[in-house]
Amino acid sequence: MTDSKEERKFDKATLDQYEILKRGADEILPEKSFLEKLEKSIKTGKPLKIKAGFDPTAPDLHLGHTVLLRKLRQFQDLGHEVTFLIGDFTATIGDPTGRSATRKRLTPDEVKANAKTYEDQVFKILDREKTKIVFNSKWCMPLKVDEVLGLTARYTVARMIERDDFSKRMKAGESISIIEFIYPLFQGYDSVVLESDVELGGTDQKFNLLVGRELQSQYGQEPQCILTLPLLVGLDGQKKMSKSYDNYIGIDETPYSIFAKSMSVSDELMWDYYTLLTSVPFDEMDDLKKDPLEAKKRLASELVDFLHPEAGSDGKSRGQEARDAWDKEKGKDGREKLILPPDTPVLSVDAKELMLTQAIVDAGLEKSASAVKRLIDSGAIRMGESLEVIQDKQFTMTFPGRYEIKIGKKKYLVVESRS
Repeated sequence: MTDSKEERKFDKATLDQYEILKRGADEILPEKSFLEKLEKSIKTGKPLKIKAGFDPTAPDLHLGHTVLLRKLRQFQDLGHEVTFLIGDFTATIGDPTGRSATRKRLTPDEVKANAKTYEDQVFKILDREKTKIVFNSKWCMPLKVDEVLGLTARYTVARMIERDDFSKRMKAGESISIIEFIYPLFQGYDSVVLESDVELGGTDQKFNLLVGRELQSQYGQEPQCILTLPLLVGLDGQKKMSKSYDNYIGIDETPYSIFAKSMSVSDELMWDYYTLLTSVPFDEMDDLKKDPLEAKKRLASELVDFLHPEAGSDGKSRGQEARDAWDKEKGKDGREKLILPPDTPVLSVDAKELMLTQAIVDAGLEKSASAVKRLIDSGAIRMGESLEVIQDKQFTMTFPGRYEIKIGKKKYLVVESRS
C-alpha cells in the first residue's frame, strides 16, 4: 500500500495511529476519509466503531483468521470500539466469495455449534472487556418481507454482476442463485445497523465491504471506510490457509506444534508472516534477513508467545520453551538428530552380517523386503545420530555393532549383537 500525500495535512497523533493500522493492510478506502475519521476521534475523544464479521462456517480458528483479529486488537489498543460480528444468519445463506458454484447452506444447529467455538477462541487475541460480540440474526431474522424487498431495491443487478466471482460464473455458464445476490446486501445491512465507521475484511471481501458503504449512504449515514488485509498463505506456500487444505496452524494447538509447523514456512513466505502476524519492526526484519534460520526461529517463537502468552517453567516464555525443545531434537543448526523413543524395539542378532531389509522385516516393522526397499527409494530410512539417509537397498550391517534406525516418520529400531 502506498502512502498518501494527504497524510501531510494531519497531526502527529493521527499519523501515529495511521502508521500502526496500515501495517500489513492491502488497501484503506478512502484513505483520506480514514485519516479524517481518526483525527476527529482523537480530537473529540469519541472512539471509532470498528466492525469485522466472521461467518461460523467451520468450528475452529487458525492463524489465517488472526490476521484480522490482530488488526482489531490494534484498534482496541488505540482506544476504539470493536464489534466482533458473528454472521449466524448470513452463514445460513452462504458467502459466494471465491466460489465457482453455489455454496452448500449450513443448518442452524451447525452454525450455532461453530459460533460457540468462535466465542471461546477469539479472546486469545481480543480484549474481552473491550469487545462487543453480536449475532446478525438479531436484526436480520425479524425483517419482514416488505423490508427485505426494500433492501433489495437499493442495489442493482448490473452492479451485482460486476463482481468478479459472478461475472466468471456467468461467462462459464454456471448458475447463480438469487440468494447469492442477497448475501452481500445482508452483510452491508449489518454495517447500517451497527453504524460502523470502519469495516475490516480480507481482500476477497472488498466487494461486500463496498456494498456496506453504498447502503450506509442510502440510509443517510456517513459511509464506512474499509480496510482490507491479504489472505494468509498456508504452510504449503500456495493456497490460502485453510483446514480443508491441511496447511494451517490452529490457534489452540500446543506451543511445540505451533513452533514446529512455523519452522516449515518457506524462507520467502516467512516475511509475510512477520508483517501480518507480528509487531517486529521492519528494520529488525531487515537485520534478521542476514540469518534466515535465526529469523525463522524468532518467528516461530513470536507466534507461540502470541497464542500462548502465559509464562512457562522457570520463568521462560512458552516460545522459548518450544525453541529449546526444538533445538534439543533438531540441533541448533536446524538438522534433525535421532532421539529414540523409550519403547523402541531392539532386535538382537547372532549373525556376523544381516541385511537392513531383513532386519526390519524380522522386527515386524514392515511386511516384506520389497516394502522396505520402496522406503529406501523414497529416502524414508535413516540411520545414526545424524540420521544419514540410506540409499543402498543392499545395505548390510556387520557385527559386533549397534545400529539405530528411523523408518518413516514414526517407527524406530535398534539392531545390535546379542550379548
